[in-house]
Amino acid sequence: MSEQKKVTNALVLYKRLFAYVRPYWLALVLAMFGSMLYSGINSGFIYFLKPLINKGLVEKNHHFLHASPFFVLGFFILLGLASFLSNYSMAWVANNVVMRLRQDIFARLIKLPANYYDNSTTGKILSVIIYSVDQVANASADVITSALQSTFMIIWLIIVMCTTSWKLTLLYFVIVPLVAVITRLTSLRVRRLSLNIQDAVTEVIQCSEENIDGYKVVRAFGGEASELDKFNKATRFNRQQEMKVVVARSWSTLGVQLVAAMAVSVTLYVATVDIRGLILSPGGFVVMVAAMLALLKPMKDLSGMQNKLYRALAAAQVIFELFDQPVEEDKGTKTISGRALGKIEFSKVNYSYLPDRPVLRDVSFTVNPGEVVALVGRSGSGKSTIVNLLPRFYSEYSGSILLDDVPIGDYQLTDLRKQFAFVSQNVVLFNDTVANNIAYGSIGKVTETEILEAAKAAYALDFIETFPKGIHTLIGENGVLLSGGQRQRLAIARAILKKAPILILDEATSALDTESERYIQHALDKLMKHCTTLVIAHRLSTIEKADKIIVLDQGKIIEMNSHEHLLKSPGYYAKLYHMQFESMDSVEVV
Repeated sequence: MSEQKKVTNALVLYKRLFAYVRPYWLALVLAMFGSMLYSGINSGFIYFLKPLINKGLVEKNHHFLHASPFFVLGFFILLGLASFLSNYSMAWVANNVVMRLRQDIFARLIKLPANYYDNSTTGKILSVIIYSVDQVANASADVITSALQSTFMIIWLIIVMCTTSWKLTLLYFVIVPLVAVITRLTSLRVRRLSLNIQDAVTEVIQCSEENIDGYKVVRAFGGEASELDKFNKATRFNRQQEMKVVVARSWSTLGVQLVAAMAVSVTLYVATVDIRGLILSPGGFVVMVAAMLALLKPMKDLSGMQNKLYRALAAAQVIFELFDQPVEEDKGTKTISGRALGKIEFSKVNYSYLPDRPVLRDVSFTVNPGEVVALVGRSGSGKSTIVNLLPRFYSEYSGSILLDDVPIGDYQLTDLRKQFAFVSQNVVLFNDTVANNIAYGSIGKVTETEILEAAKAAYALDFIETFPKGIHTLIGENGVLLSGGQRQRLAIARAILKKAPILILDEATSALDTESERYIQHALDKLMKHCTTLVIAHRLSTIEKADKIIVLDQGKIIEMNSHEHLLKSPGYYAKLYHMQFESMDSVEVV
């Protein structure tokens, strides 16, 4: 499946990556200078072999022999300094690039619309932030450093060879095109395989994330074997793709080494027939052979670098595909100073998540400031879609949605969303303190006294005070250390502290025990006195006091009136209400 994935032009990716490297050009120049110096010193040491053999060993020059150890020591001290300068400078560039990429990815994720998250998995998103960026980091540091050192090494060694015998050096200019052909033949395959590896790693992360998050369900339903099999398949596919890359890289390296070895063999042959030393002196022969053998490593490294390089390009492609996702539109210009009045109006609103599958059909209703309006209907009838359209989580709808007689699209997105507070059955809490969860979005803007007052109003202070550090107690990932009722009360405290004029309640009490529900209902009653409230409820006994009840079915409003009026008419609501109370009576009889 992944073999057909489109490969983005490499030059386009290089250009976009270079935009992240450009701010650190000075460190990059230092890295290049260090690499050039490192390669030059290495090549100079090889060239030093010529006078060492000719003057020291052949001519027995004692002064030269006595000075040689100091030359060697100096070579290696300079080599170490040059290596440090090159590696440190390049690592500094790479880590800054990684930091900026992750920051930009996270900043982009925050701005992406809800439908992006609906169509993406958590594993896919995490693989971009973690794995893809790491692959780019390897290219930024290891590949560039090695490429610079290898390239400069080849240049310096060729200079050494030219000064020793330019005729024999021409052999290497003959093999360079062959090396280029071999590298090109394997490059595109390695690139495609690298994209497959990206997909494989995403699958591994996704399997892991699902098993960790759903470990209770996995074990309760005996899904261990199924999850293990799914994870093993993902890791096997990953291993297969990795091994295909190893094969392609190995063949490329082997070809380069064979071509280079041919040049070394010719040099050895010339040396054996040149008995009189007309072409090469003893020292020159050693230098030529040493230089040619030394050339094998940088040439091998350059051909082997394509593995990391194309992995990095595949990772960069995935990263930039995320960057190219359209962000939430915010063309609004109107601001809201303070609180909105809270009047809401839907007029002939239609919406579809997928083409030809409408979720809302000509939905029209009005909610006056301070009213409590309940949305009732079977699952999939469009209740949640209505409340998701209000803060513009989804925007591709037809018709009009007004807040205080102004289209919601005319408001600046930040100002619009300040007008809404959410309390749902699925409470989202963060791995932080109680105080920071209550004050989420307002940290640093509210006092501890205000946080405590909100907790008290939500009937949460009684259990918070039992914690060892009170409101400064950490509650674990998604509030894992709290009960369902406690988590719900923190969500209500958060809504109270926000003081938004519009409150949206999405099954806020449906999964709670009787005692927790009583506490939470009291807290909600206090909060609803100061808000326009939209309530999504399946338990109809909780919405009897609503000013208006809107009954939806298959995206259409089929009934709309007060609880008393709806019960008097033989419609869907009355039928559903009587069914619920009959089931409750039968449970009580049992």
